[in-house]
Formats: sequence, C-alpha cells, structure tokens
Amino acid sequence: MEPPDPEPPAPEPTTAGLPAPERWLAPAGAAIAGTSSLSPQPFQKWGAVKSVAGALAATGVLLPPACALMLADRRGPGRIPMLWHRAVSRSLGVRSAMQGRLVSGSTLYVSNHLSWLDIPVLGSHLNAAFVAKAEVGAMGVVGFLAGVQGTIYVERERRSRAASQAGTIRERLGQGQNVILFPEGTSNDGVRVLPFKSTLFSVVDDAEDSDVRIQPVSLAYTHLNGLPLTRHRLMDIAWIGDMELAPHALDFMRLGRIEARILCHEPVRRSDFRDRKDLARHCHAVVSSGYRQLMRGNG
Repeated sequence: MEPPDPEPPAPEPTTAGLPAPERWLAPAGAAIAGTSSLSPQPFQKWGAVKSVAGALAATGVLLPPACALMLADRRGPGRIPMLWHRAVSRSLGVRSAMQGRLVSGSTLYVSNHLSWLDIPVLGSHLNAAFVAKAEVGAMGVVGFLAGVQGTIYVERERRSRAASQAGTIRERLGQGQNVILFPEGTSNDGVRVLPFKSTLFSVVDDAEDSDVRIQPVSLAYTHLNGLPLTRHRLMDIAWIGDMELAPHALDFMRLGRIEARILCHEPVRRSDFRDRKDLARHCHAVVSSGYRQLMRGNG
C-alpha cells in the first residue's frame, strides 16, 4: 500500500437520504492549530475518561428502550443500535462519513476488517447484525450489548456447527434483515486487505434465485488529528494477533481525533458468479481497490 497522498482531500461526499457528513477536521497534511504529536492535548490526555463516560451514558439512555422493543417485537430493537454506535463513535473521537449507494433489506454486507473499532463505525451507518466469533458472546457487557443487536455467533473451530450457523444467517437474510460479514476471517494491520475466505460465502449458496444481495464495503481510517494516517500510525488502530482488548482500547482512546470513511460498492447477487470462489474474488478485488482509493485521498 502506498503512503497516503498529502494533497487536500476531495470535498466531503454525501449519501442519498442521509445528511452531509461533518466537515473534515483539517485539510490533509495540515496540523490542527496548537497541536503536536509530541505534546498530548486535553482531548487526548482525558480521552479514556471521555470515551468511557460517553459509552456509559449512551448505554444508559438507549439500552432500556432497545430491550423493550426486543420484548415487544421479535424482529429486534430497530435502529436503536445505530444510535448507540454513533454515540460511542463520537465519544471515542471518531468522525465517519459514508459515500456510494447503500442498499438495504436482505443484504449481506462484506467489509475489510482492521479493528474492534470497525464495529461502532460500520454500525453507525449500517442497520445490520454482525457475524462474530463465539468468544464475543462471553465478553461480559460487550457480549450482552452484542446480543441486544442480534449478533450472530459462529464457532469456526467446530466444523460440525457450520451448517446450522450458516442456516441462521440465511434465515435472517430471508426475513429481510441485513447482515455484516468480515470475510477475511480475522482483522489485519491495514497495510492490505487479506484474501477473502470463500467458505464464508456459503451462506448465500442457496440464495441464487432469492432477493439476497451482496454489497462490498470498503472501510478506511484516513486521518489522525487532521494529519493523514501513516502506515506506522495505522498500527495504533489495528487490533490483530493476540492483543488484549482492554489495553488496546485504552491506548486508542488517548490518540485523539480519528477520521474514517466508508465506501459502498455496487451490490451483486450469487447468481452473477459461477461459484462462491468467483464471488469471493470479486468482492475482495472491489473492497481492496476501494480501500486503496480511500487511503490515497481519492474517495
């Protein structure tokens, strides 16, 4: 991946039906007045306190109505999780914008995956259930909140459960719901998009003649405190390997202001491809190209 282009970014994109995103914090390559990466500013020094307080406040306000909706309607808590993700993203200092035509209803979104931060960022814009490792469900409050959103858990080590887990995803899509899948199968360091695992696309094998759509989505973190993110600073955001969540999250909260962009690509259907390997290759190529485009400031 080439270093981000230091030229000023293009004007902010807008998404049909959504308000124009907030103005970018500063032109690419220009520092925010009075800031320095060597001397943390107040929003950096108190970042952890502000982020935790914001997350707790959002949870306290939005969780009760979400639970009430779940009890009253089995289809889930509606759009409340999106409001929660937006509040958490803001408390973390993240501003995100989406461009491209987003489709909804029986849609499988497939995205690249860099960090736990992808969850609130994508969740702020996509009204969908995430597919996550079973371990997430056992992570205390995090697991509880994921359950409220209707997260679909998979046990990748137990192949005997693969069919039933795929069946759960198909059922959700068949009910008109949306699902978010990270087909890399793991998070990465942001240098490139890892190959997509074709086996994870088996959830649409029986959807050739249905209304299910597959929409590739590229996600990129482009600026930190108004400056283009370098490969080195991307490692401060990436959550990979055996990193523990809590220490990584606390370090991230002290970074400052993050700018993220989401690029929606044209949706496709399973029947457009010979097999799921072709589908996986197509989605990987599109997402990878979009990721490079966003990191170069051409989005």
